[in-house]
Amino acid sequence: MDFDYTAAAELFIAKRSGGPRGPLGYRRFASAAEAIRFAVEELPGARMLGAFMQVGDLRFDAEGIRSLYHHHDYPLQRAEHSPAVGDLTPKPVRR
Repeated sequence: MDFDYTAAAELFIAKRSGGPRGPLGYRRFASAAEAIRFAVEELPGARMLGAFMQVGDLRFDAEGIRSLYHHHDYPLQRAEHSPAVGDLTPKPVRR
């Protein structure tokens, strides 16, 4: 994988109320590595499921963010315990 963890990143976080079309929280980070660490280690699991990260033209959903966090190229120290993708409850799909 060729991903630049030093590139600036934007993190969009679903707010607790408002449903799937509700407002999003927004945070900008100097590096994608910092945004990834914040999303994985600081966001509660339910809010992480509604989060996505934008790095240049690339967009990552919760699973993509976790994948970058667990990749061997991730440059920052990881927390002692961070839930794996399988530990998350998937959000329901509206039909």
